Amino acid sequence: MLDGLMMPFLRRQRDLVLAAPLAGAVVPLTSVRDETFSTGILGTGVAIQPAGERVVAPANAKIEAIFPTGHAVALHTEDGLDILIHLGLDTVGLRGKHFKVHARPGETVERGAVLIEFERAQIEAEGYDTIVPVLVRNALEFSSLTPTEKRRVSELDDLIYVRGR
Repeated sequence: MLDGLMMPFLRRQRDLVLAAPLAGAVVPLTSVRDETFSTGILGTGVAIQPAGERVVAPANAKIEAIFPTGHAVALHTEDGLDILIHLGLDTVGLRGKHFKVHARPGETVERGAVLIEFERAQIEAEGYDTIVPVLVRNALEFSSLTPTEKRRVSELDDLIYVRGR
């Protein structure tokens, strides 16, 4: 009986690390020029100004949704993080042009698997901002989220440190 009462106190806090789904410059979410992202309406996180042209799975995860236009993907990681990766601002207007999707909803992917490839220069040439918000949609389920202090990341570098409750 005592063991049952003590279990909540003996549970170890789970600390998680979300990897960068793409390489580039790390930008505070508050600097993104879209209030939907900068105010945290869709979740907490950071943004990356891409240096490359692909998005990889930042963790072992299930694809919850991937837009047919290829501009965004939602994942549920095996550690319990609900992630939204949104490629560019207002890029839904491209209707899939310059995006190549490599994953499907319901699919389970391994960390590092290529999810989406995109033609960054062509997207920019059409007047779109290519910044990529990386959001933890269920941030309230965790005690804290801390972005990396690095100014630049490579694919799969530590991006966001998550402290469990």
